Amino acid sequence: AAAIRDGWFHTGDIGQIDADGYVSITDRKKELLVTAGGKNVAPQPIEALLKRDPIVAEAVLLGDRRRFVSALLVPDFAILEQRLPGGGAGASPDELSVRADVRALFQPIVDRANGGLASFERVKSFAILPAEFTVESGELTPTLKVKRRVVQERWSAVIDAIYSTAPPPEAPSS
Repeated sequence: AAAIRDGWFHTGDIGQIDADGYVSITDRKKELLVTAGGKNVAPQPIEALLKRDPIVAEAVLLGDRRRFVSALLVPDFAILEQRLPGGGAGASPDELSVRADVRALFQPIVDRANGGLASFERVKSFAILPAEFTVESGELTPTLKVKRRVVQERWSAVIDAIYSTAPPPEAPSS
């Protein structure tokens, strides 16, 4: 009875109804990010846009109570090494995650994802993490879903670094 209010079944999901009357679930209400400016951002659709490129193994959107949206990106290191000129042979994940040429591979992916988003939803800054998420590290559930809270705790220093500087200026729309 508590779940049915005003004739609607309140599941905690966020969705939309298309022109044909079909319902699509796009996110969980508890996962919504609310920026410092009060804008609601559903992270899962944006994370899915970022993960369309096979070089991105995982993407976690940040921005709850923050002045802008950012992302933590986890590379698929095998694909990353294939895409790097010279392969990146011998470089550790820690070294790869901070290299300018690696960041240059990820910037167009972020730019493409930002293309159809409202300005408050756009990823203004991102960090490349040096380790894949695992069930053993506690960052993934047994069904391989990202545990956002655990990721934010483990990578808090990286997140603090993202938000310690102003985001890069946004390019004017053309």
